[in-house]
Amino acid sequence: MRPLTEEETRVMFEKIAKYIGENLQLLVDRPDGTYCFRLHNDRVYYVSEKILKLAANISGDKLVSLGTCFGKFTKTHKFRLHITALDFLAPYAKYKVWIKPGAEQSFLYGNHVLKSGLGRITENTSQYQGVVVYSMADVPLGFGVAAKSTQDCRKVDPMAIVVFHQADIGEYVRHEETLT
Repeated sequence: MRPLTEEETRVMFEKIAKYIGENLQLLVDRPDGTYCFRLHNDRVYYVSEKILKLAANISGDKLVSLGTCFGKFTKTHKFRLHITALDFLAPYAKYKVWIKPGAEQSFLYGNHVLKSGLGRITENTSQYQGVVVYSMADVPLGFGVAAKSTQDCRKVDPMAIVVFHQADIGEYVRHEETLT
């Protein structure tokens, strides 16, 4: 368990900023304490400093995980967000997409969101902008990337993809053995 290097921090913060923008500071300086990011086995964990001090007594090879896994670095040093970060990204999301009840199951099976399943979208969402996907009952379901801008969504055909799937809460069941 070690702190992130400058390059790792920059890459990770750029990825998170695609979804929550300048609200990134709210993740680190929270009213319930100070939180930090730590790297362990190529995975980035979001952990309270109190718990981090307690975990210092455990050797690194015996430690399985600590805090919440936000994502992992690939072998090419790109950062991939995990679905476990959704609970922390959703409250601060700048751009949101709500999908109809009929399209929820399709999204939760790992498919992209089509125009026919789109309920609402945040105004001024640009193309390729990171978005958090919600059900119509405001339950966060996952996140993705907007395939079309808000203006383009109004005039595309119903079978066009409007949000590229990246992660959803169905991954808890589909990839149960690999999530840590």
